Amino acid sequence: MDLSPTVEQAGFRQECREWLQANLDWEYGVGFPPQFDDLADEVEYLRGWQRRLADAGYVGVTWPAEYGGRDAGPLHHYILQEELARARAPELVGRIGVNLVGHTLLAHGTDEQKARWLPDILNARQLVCQLFSEPDAGSDLASLTTRAVAVDGGWKLYGQKVWTSYAQFADWGLCLARSDSNAPKRRGISMFMVDMSAEGVDVRPLRQITDESDFNEVFFDGVFVSQDQLIGPLDGGWGLASSTLNHERGTNPRQLVIHSQLLEELFALAAQRGLLDDANTQQDLAQAFVELRLFQLQNWRALSCVQHGREPGAETATAKLYWSEMSQRLHRCAMQVLGDEAPLWRGAVDIPADGRWQRSWLYYLASSIFAGTNEIQRNIIAERTLGLPREPVTANEAK
Repeated sequence: MDLSPTVEQAGFRQECREWLQANLDWEYGVGFPPQFDDLADEVEYLRGWQRRLADAGYVGVTWPAEYGGRDAGPLHHYILQEELARARAPELVGRIGVNLVGHTLLAHGTDEQKARWLPDILNARQLVCQLFSEPDAGSDLASLTTRAVAVDGGWKLYGQKVWTSYAQFADWGLCLARSDSNAPKRRGISMFMVDMSAEGVDVRPLRQITDESDFNEVFFDGVFVSQDQLIGPLDGGWGLASSTLNHERGTNPRQLVIHSQLLEELFALAAQRGLLDDANTQQDLAQAFVELRLFQLQNWRALSCVQHGREPGAETATAKLYWSEMSQRLHRCAMQVLGDEAPLWRGAVDIPADGRWQRSWLYYLASSIFAGTNEIQRNIIAERTLGLPREPVTANEAK
């Protein structure tokens, strides 16, 4: 495989880099975005940042031009994500809408639905959350029990969702609900766009171990959704959801660059503390370096698949499984390097990086749970890649 960039691709990377260097509110690749004590203030700031990016053409570059994109290929998206991460730009506050909901609408929405939602998703005028997981239907999403009851002109929703990122700030939510309770488990599920300000929607923030409240519980008590808010065919939402989740777990250049930066900073911190000669630290750092290079190769393989027009399949499960466990090992090494300062938090005297290491460690503890647990990813790999049976093989069958 020739991984050399074309002249056009190299030019796009340079274009992205120059724009970021000229427009960041912090020093390119060294500084960090401002920190806020109030999440609402942070979301408002990030909405403005995404609007600036969108106005410059750096959000949704693979989207059609008529909806604000560039009609670019997946490699351009990959390059842009690398450059944003390298600049230490924050993740898009509307990333659920851009990366997941937007792809679903582009693939399965009507022309009217695309015109209604897509342009405002790009520039963060409207934030969209993803209403999939439930208290008893997270990893086993097909077990969801939220109901869509048919009424005149549409449906009414009853049920509960959980782990919904930024639901307290969302204008719309992409929701899976069971529209036919008599259908088999993976059938009878439909997908709807829900107005988060509608009567009957109750959003309750969840306090996390990082002392933040990005996630929420969402309750539906007779929430009306009209016919024009149904995405795709009635009772056909499961297939749409699978496509959405593949985008969530696919190539991840942002995590690749972030962890490259983390490893570089960890090497510097270990050197500053005289730990590069410590045998255990040496081994952990070397392992982190090798794993990062393997993750890079994984990304390139998945990117090649998408670039050739093939839908990412079980490769997405492999990538998600790999980087989540890689990240947790790297952060355990970081806590060992911090030593006695590992239990400290932001604001402590002389704490390295003002507690960003501790916050990052706590955040990535959840990486083996969010976007599909690692146990589920192993099942997907076993069934779809290795062809193993779903049911245990008996002794007689083995013969």
